[in-house]
Amino acid sequence: MTADRRTFLKVAAGAAASAGALAGAMYARGPARALYVRLMRPQVGPPIESPPGAEVLYNGIALPSPWPPYQRTLDRHPEEPPYLLHPPAVVPIDVGRQLFVDDFLVEECELDRSYHAAEYIDANPVLTPATEWDKRDEPAERTNIPPRPSAMPFSDGVWFDPSDGQFKLWYTAGYGRATCYAESADGLAWHRPALDVVPGTNIVLNEPRDSTTVWLDHEEPNPRMRFKLSMFRSDGRRLWHYASPDGIHWTPAGFGGPSGDRSTMFYNAFRKVWVHSLRQSDDMAQNLGRQRRYYESRRFSSIAPWTQDQTVAWVGADDLDRPRVELGTPPELYNLDCVAYESVLLGLFSMYFGDPRGRHKPNHIAVGFSRDGFHWSRPSREPFVGVSERAGDWNWTNVQSAGGCCLVMGDWLRFYVSGRAGAPGSESAGVCSTGVATLRRDGFVSLDATTDRLPRAAGFAPRPRSITTRPVRFSGSRLFVNAAIDGGELRAEVIDKDGRAIDRFAASRCTPVTADSTRAAVTWSGGASLADLANQPVRFRFHLRGGRLYSFWVAADDRGASRGYVAAGGPEFTGATDG
Repeated sequence: MTADRRTFLKVAAGAAASAGALAGAMYARGPARALYVRLMRPQVGPPIESPPGAEVLYNGIALPSPWPPYQRTLDRHPEEPPYLLHPPAVVPIDVGRQLFVDDFLVEECELDRSYHAAEYIDANPVLTPATEWDKRDEPAERTNIPPRPSAMPFSDGVWFDPSDGQFKLWYTAGYGRATCYAESADGLAWHRPALDVVPGTNIVLNEPRDSTTVWLDHEEPNPRMRFKLSMFRSDGRRLWHYASPDGIHWTPAGFGGPSGDRSTMFYNAFRKVWVHSLRQSDDMAQNLGRQRRYYESRRFSSIAPWTQDQTVAWVGADDLDRPRVELGTPPELYNLDCVAYESVLLGLFSMYFGDPRGRHKPNHIAVGFSRDGFHWSRPSREPFVGVSERAGDWNWTNVQSAGGCCLVMGDWLRFYVSGRAGAPGSESAGVCSTGVATLRRDGFVSLDATTDRLPRAAGFAPRPRSITTRPVRFSGSRLFVNAAIDGGELRAEVIDKDGRAIDRFAASRCTPVTADSTRAAVTWSGGASLADLANQPVRFRFHLRGGRLYSFWVAADDRGASRGYVAAGGPEFTGATDG
């Protein structure tokens, strides 16, 4: 990286840090409901033409060669993803709802950007240790420390399986003693079936384990490999792979190369590659502590285990990650679980802040987004799913994500997480359970023209504020938005290549959206159809007064299916995508 680029990014990072400070400096206060910021947008360079033979992604991003990018080491300097500095000249938007989690889609904007945290449901925890094999903690018995009964995902996985309409959860029992399976009709009341692997129990792999990922692979043609599992075992310090037709009966499928504990796996559906998120050993870091290395493969089953030289330095904590005030130690990246969600790769960053005396590690989950599958935008460093600061709560310590990351439940996203109650006065994890947090669908980030922070007066009607996209291209015919309108309205118009509103798609002809809907159709008088503009570069301009805009997309028909990815699924989907 050149000195000029590094200097620019330091300035941009400083602006983001100053904006982030609006939410307060103490994580101990818990996750904010919404963090309002107006960031200084980085200067964007000219679009980069795709070199001959380059891999061009669904969103127009051309991957350089070699891929993944080779980095010998990481440092704590925040970096802007290259696709934000040099976006494609035209962004194809046929895959998924288009989220405003960064400026990839934004050309001009008068709106505020808000970052939203997930909120715990009242019924937590939804799964607690109940069986003898959940509660038995042999290492604690041997070392005379407080026991750690466990029924929690340590990544593992929570998925909706459309083949039988069941929610399915895999978890660690006995604090790493075995892997167990539970199922549910609604994802809240869980049942432990008596299985035949270890007769009369819900154990599916009866062997010690650390971090484990379970993946429901909708694209696998071999039914015997529909479920995939990657497990870190301390014997050999590598990942072991398994496959299963039902998520219960597992057979070995090879093993990976060198890795550390808390290593995980995910499927990048946008590029059709399996990615291993590998813990890098602390002694290899440059004052980063825990960080991640990256390895990708087109095949899940190993032909030969990878070598250390075939993995690349990927991501770690940086200078924008603030320490907890009572500890003061630099944060570290404990784990990174990922999944394809709509048009972006969603990343759940488990952040480590040190080991306080008398309390198990107070890790929380932050959120990030990637459009090329490697580089990350993390505009908010606030907790996305936080720990409780009240001793005795089920999630007083060490909240971490589940494999699959989230489920889509109608208008909501549901995040399953592990939480440890701890044992006050001890560093023990205590009782380890499973909980749920929810977020509005697409609700990570909104662009706002809300009136709650504006002066009120009789007859007060603030002027609309707008967001104009970069040039986009689509093949559909119907525009949809996810928007929450509060006493105002949203109108849309289509802008041609010369910057003029196309008459039949002008804002004055748009029927205002005036409700709160995660799937609101946008129409124009006279029945104008976007099919007339298919495959032509145009811009959308959205005018808001009194509301929030979360996403937009162009669907093929009136149903509004986005054709994007739906993370770990949900009851309305039959596969990996929405339509």
